[in-house]
Amino acid sequence: MRDFVCPMRSFYESQMPKTKNMASRKSQAGPLSDRAILIARRLSAQASRALERGPTRLALIGGICALALIVMGLQFSAGPDDSAAGPEVATDAVAIDDGIVEAAGTGETGIEAAASASDSQTGSAESNEPPESVAVATSPAERAWQYVQVASGDTMEIIFRRLGLSPRLLHEVVHLDERTSSLVDLRPGDEIAFELDNDGLKALRTEFDDENWLFVERSEDGLASRLEARNLEVRVAEVEAEITSSLFNAGKNAGLSDNMILRLAGIFGWDIDFALDIRRGDRFALVFEEIYRDGQFLRQGAILGARFINQGDSFAAIRFDAGNGPDYYDPEGRPMRKAFLRAPINFTRVSSNFNPRRLHPVTRRVRPHNGTDYAAPTGTPVWAAGDGTVIEAGYTRANGNYIFLKHGNHIVTRYLHLSKKLTSRGDRVRQGQSIGLVGATGLATGPHLHYEFLVNGRHRDPRRVDLPEAEPLPADKLPEFKAHADSWLAKLEELLPPKVMLASSRSDDKPAPKSRAQTTTAPK
Repeated sequence: MRDFVCPMRSFYESQMPKTKNMASRKSQAGPLSDRAILIARRLSAQASRALERGPTRLALIGGICALALIVMGLQFSAGPDDSAAGPEVATDAVAIDDGIVEAAGTGETGIEAAASASDSQTGSAESNEPPESVAVATSPAERAWQYVQVASGDTMEIIFRRLGLSPRLLHEVVHLDERTSSLVDLRPGDEIAFELDNDGLKALRTEFDDENWLFVERSEDGLASRLEARNLEVRVAEVEAEITSSLFNAGKNAGLSDNMILRLAGIFGWDIDFALDIRRGDRFALVFEEIYRDGQFLRQGAILGARFINQGDSFAAIRFDAGNGPDYYDPEGRPMRKAFLRAPINFTRVSSNFNPRRLHPVTRRVRPHNGTDYAAPTGTPVWAAGDGTVIEAGYTRANGNYIFLKHGNHIVTRYLHLSKKLTSRGDRVRQGQSIGLVGATGLATGPHLHYEFLVNGRHRDPRRVDLPEAEPLPADKLPEFKAHADSWLAKLEELLPPKVMLASSRSDDKPAPKSRAQTTTAPK
């Protein structure tokens, strides 16, 4: 490698002028020639060392040698008039030589310096595009969602057509699985997000329920769906109110939803007949969950604890899961759920009580009224008072449409004057199940339910009879229940202190105080 000779030097020596008529030009170019030869020798020495550093350096050497060759060729081909160009070339040569000398002084040739500069520029250009490892380390970019809000009359077929998506793709998406089949049920105001690319649908997102997103995504294996949990926050709210006209109105004034009022009545429905027992001045308090999604109120959740003061009697219920799902228990651990509902219909008025010597409104004869009449609009659901079996379901001129249920402990319940029967003879029913609808069939002056309660074949007043108790909590669960219930009972006592509870049964003529509601953070 040490015997390398720069091609520029060989070319220069072969092209040196030999004739006399070139003497003046040669004399002018003499100093330049000596300097060019010196540069070529230094380049040759530096090139020899550079060759040991790799082929890239060699390519750069060749380029620089070719450039110097062109410069000197122009110098020798120029006439006397071009002598002025000599100093310029000499100046350039000096600059080149100085660069070589300066680089040599630092242990790096001009070629190596140029190569380093070239590598630096290449690295600078490449730095604009992050390497693959950096891309993996960074968080993924947000999806480019295209949002579509469902308008009145829109269908998925119309929306897909607007986006340029094929009916075949829609059929594949909707029939992907049971979850995606719900995509055809659109309502005005629903929002669907699409991510599209050159191949069409890349992803789709829509609300599956209050707690989950539904995603449909395309991968190498085709389309697939998945659910992703939404950001839900549970807060605890407190409400207490006094009844001045009805439970429904008091609940609405306190900010409770219709569903929450029905659940409150359902908890105490085994002990209180909300159609007959409610009085002005009765009070209630409850602690319940409020569900927020993305910081926005979504709905009212489960009732965690409640207290109801009815005609001076206090009833309390605490939500507790003993292993078979959450249910409500009194402070002693006895289930609020009894074997029978006190009333098989909701939020109605009693038009006629149990009375052994009642004047019949149609026949105008005195005859026993062996049940309780609940006036309600036609079509109001009628519930089974307890678990049992349908032993009779038919029609007579006096009873109209009727259903008889047989329960345990020799108890039978009867439901008369129905507009429609929802069960048949032999069916098994559960407590609270709708078995018929209120009507005015048979001997009836208006729509109502006639309800009878028989024990060992004898009629008993449904509102006064002692109902069988449900099984209490197991002894091994009581300590856990007590520890859980104490905090909620203390909170309920703050909302309805004993003095207020006592006064509520004696202040029917006093104006009701305003209801108050408060929201706190859910306990961990």
